[in-house]
Amino acid sequence: MAALFADDRGGAMMVPRDEPMLETARLILRPTQADDFDGWAAMMANPEGTEFIGGVQSRPVAWRGFLSMAGAWSIQGFAMFSVIEKETGRWVGRVGPWVPDGWPGPEIGWAIMRDCWGRGYAVESAAAAIDWVFDHLGWTEVIHTIHPRNTASQAVARKLGAEVRGSTLLPEPVNPPEADVWHQTREEWCARRRIAEGVLL
Repeated sequence: MAALFADDRGGAMMVPRDEPMLETARLILRPTQADDFDGWAAMMANPEGTEFIGGVQSRPVAWRGFLSMAGAWSIQGFAMFSVIEKETGRWVGRVGPWVPDGWPGPEIGWAIMRDCWGRGYAVESAAAAIDWVFDHLGWTEVIHTIHPRNTASQAVARKLGAEVRGSTLLPEPVNPPEADVWHQTREEWCARRRIAEGVLL
C-alpha cells in the first residue's frame, strides 16, 4: 500500500507504507484489496445481514462504500480489515477500526457474511483488531456503536468485555442512526486479556 504526498517540486509521489496483516487461529485480517469487492457486494446485498448497517445496497452503491474503506487505509493509515477465512481463502467480512468524521469515538466495528454467523468470527477478528489499535495506533479506548435491537452484535460486544456507556445518534449517512455506545479502555482490555488469555478466541 502507498500513500500520496506532494514532493518538493509540487508534484506527487507514492510513498510505500507497510501493510499490516493480522492472523488468528482461523482468520487473516489485511487491508482492502480489489479482489474483495465481490464478497463485499454480496454481503451488502443480503437483507438480514445489512439490517443494522444501512440496508441492502446495489453493486454501484456498495462500490462507493468499498472504495471509502480502501481510501481510509490510504489517507488515515487504518480502516476495517478484510477478514479472510484461512481454510478457504474466502472473504468473509470487514472488521476493525473505523472513525468517520463526526463519529462518537474510536470504533472497532464488524460486519460478517450472513452465512458465516454463529462461527465466532466477529469476536475472533475484533479481538485481534483491538489488540492492534492499542499496540500500533496508540488508542486508549475503543467503542462499538450498536443499534438497540441488534442483539447479535450486542452479544459480540459482551464477549469482548465492553459495556454500554450511553446512546447516540450517528451522523449521516448512517441509517438507522440510533445506537448504543459500548465502551472499554485499554487498561480494562489488557487486564481482561491477562486474566482470560485464550478464552475470547
